[in-house]
Amino acid sequence: MILSINPINPQQRLINRVVECLKQGGVIVYPTDTIYGIGCDIFNKKGVKKIYQIKQRDPRKPFSFICSDLSDVSNYAQVSNFAFKTMKRNLPGPYTFVLEATRIVPDLLTTKQKTVGIRIPDNPIAQAIVKELGHPLVTTSVNISGEEPIHDPAEIEMNLGKMVDMVVDGGVLLGDASTVISLIDDQVEILRQGSGDTSWIHQR
Repeated sequence: MILSINPINPQQRLINRVVECLKQGGVIVYPTDTIYGIGCDIFNKKGVKKIYQIKQRDPRKPFSFICSDLSDVSNYAQVSNFAFKTMKRNLPGPYTFVLEATRIVPDLLTTKQKTVGIRIPDNPIAQAIVKELGHPLVTTSVNISGEEPIHDPAEIEMNLGKMVDMVVDGGVLLGDASTVISLIDDQVEILRQGSGDTSWIHQR
């Protein structure tokens, strides 16, 4: 099922339909500020396992997730003053920040070192979904691990429509994946260069 939502002013009734799907344990494809993501409620274990199967991804490589805002991040990660200031300057934006996880985060979404990747994308649809859901949303790019992401929602529907419960169409997205930045121990380290300017790191 494909559901077209206005990418600038998302219709609340359609956001409600997406959230109802998620609350029923659904797995969705949705737009971010970089590329399309596959996601589910982070507390939906069956959904998270299904996404691993769709992605054909090593279970030892956990997915990141999207929070609604900075105040929500502290529920799921240990946020130092330094980390908070760094994220406040750069979020919402095309970055995934790696932090130490809190106990509330399901084991499926943490590394062996108990770290998590957290995003707040600059995308009205993604933000509206997470805010209405009340829980973070799993996020991982729409592709089979090792292959190129799919940018067109019509193509996503054609390739993955039978594997997911809903494809949220927010237009064609031609970006790159997010840049992944570790803030563990207040040390800034680029783990993956993607979308987003990182010159600010070298200017510190």
